[in-house]
Amino acid sequence: MKLCDLTLATPEENLACDEVLLNLCEAGESDELLRLWALPEYFVVLGYANKAATEVNLPYCHKHTIPVLRRCSGGGAVLQGPGVLNYSLVLRMDHCGPFHSIHATNRLILERHRDTLAPLLMAPVEWRGQTDLAIGGLKFSGNSQRRHRRFLLFHGSFLLHLDLSLVEKTLPQPSRQPDYRLNRSHSDFLINLNVPPHALKTALAKAWKATIPLAPIPLDLITRLVGEKYALDEWNLKF
Repeated sequence: MKLCDLTLATPEENLACDEVLLNLCEAGESDELLRLWALPEYFVVLGYANKAATEVNLPYCHKHTIPVLRRCSGGGAVLQGPGVLNYSLVLRMDHCGPFHSIHATNRLILERHRDTLAPLLMAPVEWRGQTDLAIGGLKFSGNSQRRHRRFLLFHGSFLLHLDLSLVEKTLPQPSRQPDYRLNRSHSDFLINLNVPPHALKTALAKAWKATIPLAPIPLDLITRLVGEKYALDEWNLKF
């Protein structure tokens, strides 16, 4: 599998990069890969079908110039920025293979991550809800996917040392939440792992046998998609 440890300059470019890499694989111009990235500035990312006014404290974000953007996959709104490590997997689908359904894909990937992280964290890691990883009922990773005909994108984030008080300010209680959340506030529901980013990167690359550097990076396609989609209010605030 190819490995792409790549953080681009802006939030919009990083979101567009995932979609471009998925599209290239679907077009037969690339193959399975693991991407890792972390951006040192705060921004909010909505799931594909989220309503911005419901899932985000828009007045606070506007006042503090925190961008509100939208990704191409499902799931809920999240705060991104310092203290968050992101990963993206682009994987080949086969209707008779391990990724034949959304649930099967969730199970295979999250169980692999659970088993990979437990020794590193020296704690029992739980797969909770549909797409969360947690320790002792406290969430540290959320994930989502987008599926094409031949390839899928599965991506998520790990909380390492995110300012949880800022999550409270930027995101209200989500309109949909897993049963195990029990209506807890963000600060009472989330937990930081407090592990070095390089240790987590190494563990994920080993788990997916990702060793071959991805080259070249399709920067022209990413820039084009930002201009056509990820930089536009028509996309980011469409609901």
